[in-house]
Amino acid sequence: MMRIAFIGFALCLSSAFAQEVNPAPTAPITLEQAISLARGNEPTFAAAAANARVAALDHSVARAALLPNALYHNQYLYTQPNGIHVPTNAIGAQSLPVFIANNSVHEYTSQAVVNETLGLPQTIAVSRTAAAASVAAAQLEIARRGLVLTVTGLFYQALAAGHKVAAAQRAAEEAANFTHLTQQRESAREGAHADVVKAQLQQQQRDRDLAEALLEEQKSRLDLAVLLFANPRTAYTLSPGPVVPLPARADVDANAMRLNPELREAMASLRVNTLQVSAARAAYLPDLALNFTYGIDAPQFAANGQFNYVDGVRPRNLGYSAFATVDIPVWDWLSTQHKVRQSEILRDVAHTALTATQRRLVAQLDESYSEAATAHDELQSLEQSVQTANESLRLTRLRYSAGEATVLEVVDAENSLTAAEMAREDGSVRYQLAGKILQLLTGAS
Repeated sequence: MMRIAFIGFALCLSSAFAQEVNPAPTAPITLEQAISLARGNEPTFAAAAANARVAALDHSVARAALLPNALYHNQYLYTQPNGIHVPTNAIGAQSLPVFIANNSVHEYTSQAVVNETLGLPQTIAVSRTAAAASVAAAQLEIARRGLVLTVTGLFYQALAAGHKVAAAQRAAEEAANFTHLTQQRESAREGAHADVVKAQLQQQQRDRDLAEALLEEQKSRLDLAVLLFANPRTAYTLSPGPVVPLPARADVDANAMRLNPELREAMASLRVNTLQVSAARAAYLPDLALNFTYGIDAPQFAANGQFNYVDGVRPRNLGYSAFATVDIPVWDWLSTQHKVRQSEILRDVAHTALTATQRRLVAQLDESYSEAATAHDELQSLEQSVQTANESLRLTRLRYSAGEATVLEVVDAENSLTAAEMAREDGSVRYQLAGKILQLLTGAS
């Protein structure tokens, strides 16, 4: 009854997982396709991509600040008259405004204004935003590689979980067949009842292992589906790629120093902080502001004013003005000096981070290459262990059928084969992850 219950539980898991809302894709998903699908669903990568676009726009804004800006200014100003009327050259008199800062009771302004500010801070801002854009681009690449590593791990874990289910099903069938064999030997009075009991215990354990393997497969597939699809219940199949050979160590060292995004980010961050020092020192220098204004600023909204009967002319309201301003810093209570010192401290920290990144990269290369090489060698050994354990089980079963082996030897051979198959799947995931990490460090993926 217990065996039937476990098999029923396993079948329920399998059927529940198969009943998906969306139909399965027409073709198996490769690792590259899985990575492409995950890019649109992973929030960390989306945030890094958004930051890179924002940084690029900041650089465009800084470059635009070097160019003159123009605006068309329109204003109507009414001021309460103060009761005093002064004669004008035109017919009538004009009331004076209450506020002496205003020109007249009625004032119309319609002007095109062009402004330009020339200074070292504006020029440095362009270089600094370019370096910040490089930092954001490197961070985007770091996020992309992190996403690739995450998807790769989930991808091969899901594949391994499926292979473990197959191994667990084989082990359960093997245990059931062995139980039937012990029962036949007991009926023929060639074996003891204790052999049947031991075989039944082994079969019950294998049924439990099958249920656990099905559950782990469901979890692994759901974890991957969260990154790939809008509906995590979408059914899909996976297509394993070829085993990537281990690259030469010389190529790994050369590509890592040239293509590693962490190193590029540290170098760009140092450049940003170095330019920040220059920007802080630029506050000691003067700025030149230029302005050109063309339009009207008169009591009438017209190109010409009221006719002057004394002089016999119509004054022009339309005209221009221009000015240049030079602001020379004299004293700011040492605030500029303190800002320079602050930027220098941050620059020194960025330099320390760069050297630490270089050292960490060297260590990561050694660790990753050793991990990949060891996993590659162990994967071949694990495959041989599966073949050896399979042959050992076959021979032990034959010896038991001939009465030359005990039930414990058969059970031990079954356990050895199952453990070897599970270890092979774990070793495959380990090697695939180690190889992908090595590819990411060298920029090959």
